[in-house]
Amino acid sequence: MAVSKAVIKKKMLGLRHSSLKLNALQPAIALSLILVLILIHKVLPNKQMSGDTTNFIVIVLILAGLYTVWWTAALFVPSIKAKLNYDTPIIIAILLVVNIWELLTLKSNIFPAPYFPSISKIIGVLFSDWKLLGLSALYSLRLLFLGFGCGALVGIPTGIALGWSSRFTYWMTPVLRVIGPIPSTAWIPIVLVAFPTSLSASVFLVALGTWFALTIMTWSGVANVNKAYFEVGRTLGASDWYMLRKVALPAALPVIFIGSFKALSVSFVALVVAEMLGVRAGLGWYIQWAYGWAEYHKVYAALVVMGLLFSSVISFVFYIRDRVLVWQKGLIKW
Repeated sequence: MAVSKAVIKKKMLGLRHSSLKLNALQPAIALSLILVLILIHKVLPNKQMSGDTTNFIVIVLILAGLYTVWWTAALFVPSIKAKLNYDTPIIIAILLVVNIWELLTLKSNIFPAPYFPSISKIIGVLFSDWKLLGLSALYSLRLLFLGFGCGALVGIPTGIALGWSSRFTYWMTPVLRVIGPIPSTAWIPIVLVAFPTSLSASVFLVALGTWFALTIMTWSGVANVNKAYFEVGRTLGASDWYMLRKVALPAALPVIFIGSFKALSVSFVALVVAEMLGVRAGLGWYIQWAYGWAEYHKVYAALVVMGLLFSSVISFVFYIRDRVLVWQKGLIKW
C-alpha cells in the first residue's frame, strides 16, 4: 500500500509539473498568434477591399502589450497567474478564429465579399462610423428602458395581484392565456396603425413582452410564498397591506428577478424587430439601413455593438440582483 501511495503521489507531481509547463507555454502561444495575425496583414496580398487597417493593427499591438504586462505580472503574483492560466486558452481560441477568418476572407476570398467581411474591416467601421453607431445605441437604450420600465410598472403589480387575490386571478387568467403566448412582434401591423408615432408603438411592443414574462414570474413568486409567514403575521396583528409589502414581495423577489432576465431577452427581440420595421433610429434601424446598401461590414459592426450593449444591460441587472439579494449572490450564473 505504501508503494502504491508513493507511485500515485509521483504521478500527481508529474501531472502537476506538466500542467505548469503547458501553462507556461500558453502565453507564448497567444503572443505568437498575435504576431502571425500582424504578418498575415502585412505580408499576404489582399483578395478583398480592406480599407484602412491602421486602427486594427494599432489595437492588436496595444492588446499584445497589455497581455505582455499581464504575463509579466503573473510571474510574481500567484492570483494573477491563476487568472492568466484560466483565461489564456479562451484567448488562444479567439486568436485562432481571427487568424483563420482573416485568411478565409481578406486574404483568399473563400468567404466572398461583401457578405463575409474581414474582422479588420469591421473594426474599421467602429472607428469611422462611431458617431452614428453611438447615437443608434443610445436610441436603442432609450427604447429599451422605456419599454421595459412600462412593462415592469404594469407586470409586477399585475403578478402581485394575481398571487394575492383569487378573484383577480379568476378574471385575469383567461386574458393571460389568450394574449400572453402571442409574440409581441406579431402585433406590429396593428400597433403601427393604432399608435400615433412609431416610437410609442415600439415602446408598447417592448412593454407587452416584458409585461407577460414579469407577470407570470411575479405571480408564481407571490403564490408560492410559505403560508406560515402570513399566519404568523396575522397572529401578530399585521394588516394585509403590511404583509404584502414586508412578506410577500420580499419573498418573491428571487423569482421576480428571474422573470426580469426572461423579460429582457424578449425585450431585445421586440426592440430589434420594431427598429427594423418602424422606428427610424436605433441599432435595428442601422442594421436594416446598412443591409439596404449591402454594407455588410456595417451590419457586423452593429451586431458587435448590440452584443456588448445587451450583455452590459444583463450584467447590470445581475449586479442589482446580487446587491438586493445578498444571500443568493452567485446562485444564478451569467
